[in-house]
Amino acid sequence: MDLSLNPFSSGTRLRDMIRAIRASKTAAEERAVVRRECAAIRAAISDNDQDYRHRNMAKLMFIHMLGYPTHFGQMECLKLIAASGFPEKRIGYLGLTLLLDERQEVLMLVTNSLKQDLNHSNQFIVGLALCALGNICSAEMARDLAPEVERLLQTRDPNTKKKAALCSIRIVRKVPDLAENFMGSAASLLKEKHHGVLISVVQLCTELCKASREALEYLRKHSVEGLVRILRDVSNSSYAPEYDIAGITDPFLHIRVLRLMRTLGQGDADCSEHVNDILAQVATKTESNKNAGNAILYECVETIMGIEATSGLRVLAINILGRFLSNRDNNIRYVALNMLMKAMAVDTLAVQRHRVTILECVKDADVSIRKRALELVYLLVNDTNVKPLTKELVDYLEVSDDDFKEDLTAKICSIVEKFSQDKLWYLDQMFKVLTLTGNFVKDDVWHALIVLISNAPELQGYSVRSLYKALQASGTQESLVRVAVWCIGEYGEMLVNNISMLDVEEPITVTESDAVDALELALKRYSVDVTTRAMCLVALLKLSSRFPQTSKRIQAIVVQNKGNTVLELQQRSIEFNSIIQRHQSIKSSLLERMPVLDEASYLLKRAASSQATVSLTKSAPSAASGGSLKVPNGAVKPPPAPLADLLDLSSDDAPVTTSAPSTAPNDFLQDLLGIGLIDTSTAGGAPSASTDILMDLLSIGSYPVQNGLPATSNIGSPGQVTKHAPGTPQVIDLLDGLSPSTPLPDVNAAYPSITAFQSATLKMTFNFKKQPGKPQETTMHASFTNLTSVTLTNFMFQAAVPKFIQLRLDPASSSTLPASGNGSITQSLSVTNNQHGQVFDSM
Repeated sequence: MDLSLNPFSSGTRLRDMIRAIRASKTAAEERAVVRRECAAIRAAISDNDQDYRHRNMAKLMFIHMLGYPTHFGQMECLKLIAASGFPEKRIGYLGLTLLLDERQEVLMLVTNSLKQDLNHSNQFIVGLALCALGNICSAEMARDLAPEVERLLQTRDPNTKKKAALCSIRIVRKVPDLAENFMGSAASLLKEKHHGVLISVVQLCTELCKASREALEYLRKHSVEGLVRILRDVSNSSYAPEYDIAGITDPFLHIRVLRLMRTLGQGDADCSEHVNDILAQVATKTESNKNAGNAILYECVETIMGIEATSGLRVLAINILGRFLSNRDNNIRYVALNMLMKAMAVDTLAVQRHRVTILECVKDADVSIRKRALELVYLLVNDTNVKPLTKELVDYLEVSDDDFKEDLTAKICSIVEKFSQDKLWYLDQMFKVLTLTGNFVKDDVWHALIVLISNAPELQGYSVRSLYKALQASGTQESLVRVAVWCIGEYGEMLVNNISMLDVEEPITVTESDAVDALELALKRYSVDVTTRAMCLVALLKLSSRFPQTSKRIQAIVVQNKGNTVLELQQRSIEFNSIIQRHQSIKSSLLERMPVLDEASYLLKRAASSQATVSLTKSAPSAASGGSLKVPNGAVKPPPAPLADLLDLSSDDAPVTTSAPSTAPNDFLQDLLGIGLIDTSTAGGAPSASTDILMDLLSIGSYPVQNGLPATSNIGSPGQVTKHAPGTPQVIDLLDGLSPSTPLPDVNAAYPSITAFQSATLKMTFNFKKQPGKPQETTMHASFTNLTSVTLTNFMFQAAVPKFIQLRLDPASSSTLPASGNGSITQSLSVTNNQHGQVFDSM
């Protein structure tokens, strides 16, 4: 074949192939060029063409980098590696690292060639083998070739030592058990002068510390002095053009040594004491006007904060971070803020000294720095500095960007709620936030504010007057309007009559008509927001009782919403109009002030709702182990009941207790289904499985059988709870035995009766029976008992079932239920499961 006539023969030069590929105008043309070239290379491989083997491998590597398959050329790499010449080996090892990885089985064939080249007399061939091994070494190859690499660490040539150290890192990562083989060599190589060898060996020592505890202890004893010497020599060395970067000698070696010192000194007081002096020297002598110097200083600070350093050294490190905050480079300031957040756990007082500088960063033009600085300020707040820090943040709130106001508002509200000891100060700060950024205040925040006002009768007059003035000055903030409307509706007479004036207040003149004007304006201004308009209507209704002279005007305002397209507002308008017009006798008692809201219960529910997204198996232990809650006025409240409060199964007026550890998710599910509403606080007794009974009675799935009878060991009488091993989630038990393959229970078996519902007025008991030959049908006999002293008339029982179940209700024995349990009403009902045994399979 004439090569000059075939531009895509195996003898084509690499540059010609690249030129042809780049000249392709479409992807199809490129694929055609690659396809023809690959065909020519395959032909050359079949002909065992040795003259152009290295050239074909170079082409395959380029084709591989373009993303085309080149697996057919893998054996050519092995042939080139097995050649005796350096050029062939070089291209072969390069192809090996590029075309193959450690998962390829072909790689096992090259192990012998690598072993021979590692023992070669030519240092360049040894270097090629070390580079290839360091890139594609597998665990098997590491075990086979580790002795050769360990031997090469002791050679005289610095380049070979450097590559052997880098290869050792790969071996240790693949087989951590081999770390002990390299400990002695790594420690001895720290005496080298060549910087390339040093930086490689320091990295090897770091990897050894991660891989083996024994290696960590060994290096703590034998390498600390060497590391101190290296760092001192590099810091004090004169100008060396080979390693100089911006006037600093080898900052990369600086950083590697500092990181290794941090690994060795972490948790070890003796090792930390040896490196304290050199760290102080590096921290004081390194110039910070260059980026390389700042990198060393940052790594030095991180090392100081990571080891058992002295308090003076930590203060020096935090002062360096304080200087970073004054740097013009945003990246340096950002990493300084990050490090200061970590330093808060080590030395809070030292970080507090830079509070002013950190506050300035909150006002920075860079949004990432603003957010990070705000998080750091939040960590800096304590009981002593909460007022000045809050003042600074509130002052900045007025001029901050709209994009930043949401985060800033949330942090201020959190700080005020967490650290306030004075209710008056708490109210003042919240009123300022509502006035400036009320649109960014979350609902739970202004809800908590209303709860606190309700619990502070001495401040209710001050609150309503302050909110009225804020509403007149800035009526565009949604949360401000809602809180102000609620307070005006509840405490309108305090506003008009200046009741409960404080010394810091000045009297204001507000007439009854002015109060109504404020609510009417809010009602018109927020024509889209249903919640705000509904609150305005309620407030107007209450003012109609407090200010009888404005009753007609208020009625006219309320009537305007009778034709509102929003059903909620329309219904409120009609009902409120009826109260004003027809029920004058009961209006005053109906529209009295709301009773004092239970602050502790609200805060417990709020804390529980914030954990609602956490799974039940995780939320219960975390809530039970949590400490007491700190409420805004400084009072300490008990933690919430872990699961009862999460599901909000306790009434608002009932005290929440945490003294029933036996309460489990299964019990609450029964409660939600209305099954076995019994006292589960009694420990011991046989397990309860009311939910399993319900599954079986409705013929959903099956029930475990023992000797032809239901496994009644899982069923207990009312008042008994299931015993579980500690940490075992009970929710899983609800799904046991739902497979259709499980045998069905004996239909003639007796099922225990259950108390389906019991309250102070009524008790309802169910008895169950299965029909022989009809496993899908269950008959229930319900018995109703009146526990009150009054006879109940027109009694009716109704029930609902899923679509796949048919229900038949027989007439009740009577419609009159005698008082005091002197008689009962009975009623039979039958349920039939039309998808018996398959409903769960279809879900």
